Amino acid sequence: MSIFSKLRVHQALKEIEKKTKVKRYVNFTLGCLLVAIAYNLFLASNDIVSGGIGGIAIILNELIGISNALVMLIFNIFLLILSYFLLGKDKTKATILGSLLLPLFIELTSHINIWLELDTSQLLVSSVFGGVMYGFGLGMIFKAGFTTGGTDIVNQILSKYAKMSIGKSMLLCDGTIVLLSGLVFGATHVMYAIIVLYIISFISDRVILGVSDSKAFYIITDKEDTIKEYILKVLNHGVTVFNAQGGYKKDNQTVLMCVLPTKDYYRLKAGINEIDSEAFVVVTDAYEVFGGE
Repeated sequence: MSIFSKLRVHQALKEIEKKTKVKRYVNFTLGCLLVAIAYNLFLASNDIVSGGIGGIAIILNELIGISNALVMLIFNIFLLILSYFLLGKDKTKATILGSLLLPLFIELTSHINIWLELDTSQLLVSSVFGGVMYGFGLGMIFKAGFTTGGTDIVNQILSKYAKMSIGKSMLLCDGTIVLLSGLVFGATHVMYAIIVLYIISFISDRVILGVSDSKAFYIITDKEDTIKEYILKVLNHGVTVFNAQGGYKKDNQTVLMCVLPTKDYYRLKAGINEIDSEAFVVVTDAYEVFGGE
């Protein structure tokens, strides 16, 4: 790509960011507020530690009585300084706002259990509702292009210097914090924390990616004409044909691609199996489908 093309792309990205700036900041702020409410209303009040700096704050609050918001603020400031020296200015900039705003909202909503007369003493109910609200808020934050700092910084440092994937570093950090909580609150709370972690991960992914209502099929078959006719004439859906080459045998192949509503998934799967039971098929979720005729 030439220097002029790069400049045009960079300028276009700046224009896109400028147009969506207000919406992004509103979503980010609402996301932080939802996370703070879920944290205080459902998790911290029941000593459910779902990892992160928030989990460390719950543990320290139990052991030495220091407020959750203060613990989060101290840790986040320390990690921001560490990030600046180990990850650089650009990566640190994206985490500053979340690192400071979330502890503020945690403090402002710390007495929400008094304001809202809800019975949150049932651990399973608190885990489910807390996980859903926390995950929704976190998804809004990530979708707006921000993070809440904390162990996200630790994960990036481990990934960079310990040559560890982000997924493994998250498992190591959050897993260690959750296990430590077991020593303080008992094994039962660890089990509920695992439920919360799963729900948070699932819901935040749904917010970022959306709910898939379509499936994309990639089909390699010797009976491409018959399957293509089945898709076009029986299912009444379009199909795209790719010319491909096998990586091992170097033989020429044809790949059929079809995107169709999830309700027709089993009809196409059954049809392919009936026409060519040895066909190679890959099916993925299609989160957004637009354009075309």
